[in-house]
Amino acid sequence: MGGTPPVNLYRALANQPDVLAAWVDFARALRERCKLPRDLRELVIVHLGQVFGSEYELVHHQAMARAAGVPEAKLQALVRWRKAEVFSPAERAALAYAEGILDGEVADAVAAEAATWYSPAELVELAVTAGFYTMVPRVLEALQVPLEESLA
Repeated sequence: MGGTPPVNLYRALANQPDVLAAWVDFARALRERCKLPRDLRELVIVHLGQVFGSEYELVHHQAMARAAGVPEAKLQALVRWRKAEVFSPAERAALAYAEGILDGEVADAVAAEAATWYSPAELVELAVTAGFYTMVPRVLEALQVPLEESLA
């Protein structure tokens, strides 16, 4: 039987099949069953990958971001998103909110700004997406998961 081989992260997680199954289900829900636009979620994920310096997360999610329609100019400007003019106020609010999740504290002003742009359901999605993708590079590092040779 053909098909694409699983990514190295899933191969590593397969050492505990129940965890792999839960991980895949959770990741699929974040990717496929959210109201928050996929391009925005991928922008947040790529930014978190940059902050962590996670090559694995960056390579995989930059490709997903491009597929979701994120312009190359935004991907290139993401490291300086606060000063770059290519980001909308709503995108800036989402990025600031995600950074708050990463830091372990979303400031009241940041939460209030995000709430002006996003519904309560979308804020849940944003918070959980940011939380999940702050965990991913930590797991990648702890398990010493290498980037696939074909992507290096």
